[in-house]
Amino acid sequence: MKPIILFILSLLTLLSPPLRAQTLVNQPGSTLTLEQVIAQALDRSAVGQQAYTNRETGYWAWRGYQANYRPQLGLAGTLPNFSRVILPVVQPDGTTSFQSVRINNSDLALTLSQNIGLTGGQVFVGSQVQRFDDFNGSLRRYNNQPFTMGLTQPLGQFNALRWARRIEPLRYQESQRQYVEERETIAQRVTELYFDVLLQQVNAEVARQNAQATAELLRIGQERYRLGRLSQSDLLQLELNQLNARQAQTQAQLNAENATVDLQAYTGLTDAPALAVPDPAPQPAVAPTLALEQARQNRSATLAFRRRLLQAERDVAQARGTTGFRATLTANTGYVNQATSLGATYLNLQNQQQVALAFSMPLVDWGRQHSIIKTAELARDQAQHTVAQEERTFEQTVLTQASQFATLAQQLHLAGRADSIAQRRYDIARATYLLGRISLTDLSLASNAKDGAKRDYIFALRACWVAHFRLRALTLYDFERQAPIVATR
Repeated sequence: MKPIILFILSLLTLLSPPLRAQTLVNQPGSTLTLEQVIAQALDRSAVGQQAYTNRETGYWAWRGYQANYRPQLGLAGTLPNFSRVILPVVQPDGTTSFQSVRINNSDLALTLSQNIGLTGGQVFVGSQVQRFDDFNGSLRRYNNQPFTMGLTQPLGQFNALRWARRIEPLRYQESQRQYVEERETIAQRVTELYFDVLLQQVNAEVARQNAQATAELLRIGQERYRLGRLSQSDLLQLELNQLNARQAQTQAQLNAENATVDLQAYTGLTDAPALAVPDPAPQPAVAPTLALEQARQNRSATLAFRRRLLQAERDVAQARGTTGFRATLTANTGYVNQATSLGATYLNLQNQQQVALAFSMPLVDWGRQHSIIKTAELARDQAQHTVAQEERTFEQTVLTQASQFATLAQQLHLAGRADSIAQRRYDIARATYLLGRISLTDLSLASNAKDGAKRDYIFALRACWVAHFRLRALTLYDFERQAPIVATR
């Protein structure tokens, strides 16, 4: 009898129920449940830490964006600014005289500025003082601006602050939702690896039991052969079955070790655990329309679609704002004075005003401006088509997953019944064979059916758990508790 991957934990009694929440035996390390492995992967694994780091990165990017709309206080200056050199000085008659210069020209400025998100300009107030020392001539002068206020306003240019106000909040919310999605995706991947290990560990355990069973059948067959109650062909088949079972046991153990290494690498587990067979996944009623509604409300993809469309519109506005006529208005007013002492500069302050309008406008660009704008508009149209297609795919994926959820639960129920029936049939067939009432071929058929039923049950159980976490990741909604899934860390 050639062994097939079995799902059995110990030799079952005649009317034993199908396998549910038992534990594999003869495995090194502690026994872990699916929930424990998922929790450990979320907290300790590299992928779990990466998801947390991505969320923190999104948070600090949001903090940086908010700071752009708050007053900025800065101190700037050059202190000291000492120079001792020999400089060429052109004389009135055209000759050059080399003179020794020993000076200090320091300045210090305090500025409070505020960006204007609506217009893209900036207002500021400040104070600045400058000190000049000529050590060769024993001269000291102060130039003081105790108060100045001004405005810098771009005209006809791209307003990055206005677009950031529309895009950055979406980006921040998207990063927070992505964190929850990534955790659910990690849980789904851990589930897949968990059942991979479980299948291989079950296979190894069953291969060991098959080796023992075939050894016992060979011993009984040898006694029957000596009594003339078994043909030589059947005896040779029993010997071949034992060799195949021992070979399968070795290979199954190797496969179990390889699958365990994959699980450890992903979850960060240090020991090779024995895994408990989980109960069936929660099977609440899931209406496809409700799943789609929750997915639209909770998923980051919905925000990402809006953000990408806004970014495409922003790129068009930027193309239009960086070509053609551009101008910048600069204006400031305040008080200023100069004197030989700092205190004297505050006496008899004089008014100071400055207004400047700098502009540029291409006269002949051979279609360069039109090309830049047209390229941005085509990219926007392409983004709109792509987002529309992705939205339809996203909605269809959610609806399909939700509609298949009940079918998978039904398949698991049927697989459990088949597992129970196949196990009972095998127990009866084995007992009947030991009494010599059926052939070895009939026993092999019963064993193969039992093995297939065990395998189908574990695969159905795996499919239900994977679908459970996949639906949670697609909707960010807990249908069992009927509440949105939020980050707990």
